[in-house]
Amino acid sequence: MEFPETAPQAKAKGITYPAYLDLITRQAAAETVGMTPDEAQKVEFTKLNLHRSERIGRTWKPSETLAERLVRIESVQLWMVLTEPWCGDSAQCLPAIATLAQMNSLVDLRLVLRDENLPIMDQFLTDGKRSIPRLVIFDSSGRVLGQWGPRPAEAQAVFDQAKTAGLEKPEILEKLHLWYGRDRGSALDRELSELLEKISTRTLKR
Repeated sequence: MEFPETAPQAKAKGITYPAYLDLITRQAAAETVGMTPDEAQKVEFTKLNLHRSERIGRTWKPSETLAERLVRIESVQLWMVLTEPWCGDSAQCLPAIATLAQMNSLVDLRLVLRDENLPIMDQFLTDGKRSIPRLVIFDSSGRVLGQWGPRPAEAQAVFDQAKTAGLEKPEILEKLHLWYGRDRGSALDRELSELLEKISTRTLKR
């Protein structure tokens, strides 16, 4: 798939991971007086996500396999992640993606805010939904090399099972984040490693 206009838009509209952390910090400190309940809840989620992002950013390390496949990248790639500061899955996954991007200077990571860029988001739906985070990897011509998201398959299974059981949203999120805490990024590591291997294999066959 080629998206010749999307990659330049992602570079223009996207921000770096340090800038994204600054954004989370500012939004987490927002005064909630006068906000709607939904807006105030997003601020609370953002506060939690700031702590998650900082903790995972300090502690997560890629496996040897993933690190080897990352440094094997020999041509420029744009990694676009559609995200929002209030998204818990983003907080659990983005620090790892950012760590990987820093390991190879050929990888340009840009974070695109979903709600401000719905035309971009709508090109990369998951089962017709605007699910985030969504990682899309482009080559230098704007061709999509691969996609990942919005969460590891095992995490999605936890979410689906809880939803099928009729649990309310707070209970579903609790189960989901308990899974993330136990997994410690292992499933994400495996899935990103598989994605990079597939990209490498397809590239060699061209």
